[in-house]
Amino acid sequence: MIERKSAAFKEDQAVLVGVIQKDHTEIQVNEYLDELTFLSETAGAIAVKRFTQRLPHPDSRTFVGKGKLEEIKQYVKQKGIPLVIFDDELTGSQISNIEKELGVKTIDRSDLILDIFASRARTAQSKVQVELAQYQYLLPRLKGLWKHLERQGGGIGTRGPGETEIETDRRIVKDKISLLRKRLAEIDKQSFTQRKERGELIRVALVGYTNVGKSTLMNVLSKAEVFAENKLFATLDTTTRKVVFENTPFLLSDTVGFIRKLPHHLVESFKSTLDEVREADILLHVVDTSHPQYEEQIGVVNKTLQELKAFEKPILTIFNKMDLYVERHFDQWLSEDVKEEILRDLRHRWEEATQNQCVFVSATERDNLEALRNLILEKVRDMYGIRYPYKTMIY
Repeated sequence: MIERKSAAFKEDQAVLVGVIQKDHTEIQVNEYLDELTFLSETAGAIAVKRFTQRLPHPDSRTFVGKGKLEEIKQYVKQKGIPLVIFDDELTGSQISNIEKELGVKTIDRSDLILDIFASRARTAQSKVQVELAQYQYLLPRLKGLWKHLERQGGGIGTRGPGETEIETDRRIVKDKISLLRKRLAEIDKQSFTQRKERGELIRVALVGYTNVGKSTLMNVLSKAEVFAENKLFATLDTTTRKVVFENTPFLLSDTVGFIRKLPHHLVESFKSTLDEVREADILLHVVDTSHPQYEEQIGVVNKTLQELKAFEKPILTIFNKMDLYVERHFDQWLSEDVKEEILRDLRHRWEEATQNQCVFVSATERDNLEALRNLILEKVRDMYGIRYPYKTMIY
């Protein structure tokens, strides 16, 4: 059991801090802070102020420079802000030093994401995955973040000769990590057995950046009731449904969304959930076309798929939220001809980039969904033909 500073916010006000390093531009960092703002809102905190600083590399002691830290200190003291969130990962000593200077709770992006995951976990598997990621995140920060661990089951023999309190705490945490890994391995074995029992059906998985509309598409395509919300990481647990298009059955799965700077330990802990992506026959890469940085988000997803060794699978890119794209990019003064030309250029560009493996839809408005269904059906039937070349499929 950990005596740890909680990251539960309950509508706290917060200030955000980002550092513009040599490989980033100011525009990029502000985009990252936009996303950090959304993450904060998802966790229940209201971002009221941003601080940025250009540095060749972060300060080893306080991440930002002395002058910038003093500026942040004056603001949080004057406004009574209880929380400071850094966009980059901090060490335990950095958090300890910053909190000592500012006198308020300080967390980083990884801790914020872990907190959101912890609040969204519903199944036994996702709860163990999140807990494991939290312990792995905290282990190297033990000295800076933790006061003390309760010694459950303590007594004679639990502390070695000359062992300090922090060393004992580290040993307890490592034991907990080992226990959670064993528990997760057992759950993974059960999940693997369940996946094997699904039989010969082709498996299709929805993938994409977080909050691009995967769950909404899942509901539309499978007529299921999957939780969908305009918040980051609304879906943590993989949902799988049997779908039938024109007498052709297949399995459709909704998976956890990807994000920039996703904590390494979280990816490691969620590998079993991401097995749904690895073992899928076809991937549906959903994109929020209305998002200003949708191209960068496509890059993040593609990189994650490469890391999962799933990038070589057949991929259909679904450019979703086209209704919002039109709403945000077209004003009333644009003629219909110009609008159509812009949309035609957009379609042509991505058809070329994806070798015609894309479709443009609006899941909420049910726009162009028939074309999407036809493309999925075509891919599923092709996959059945490849997998069972000597078997007659009845459609």
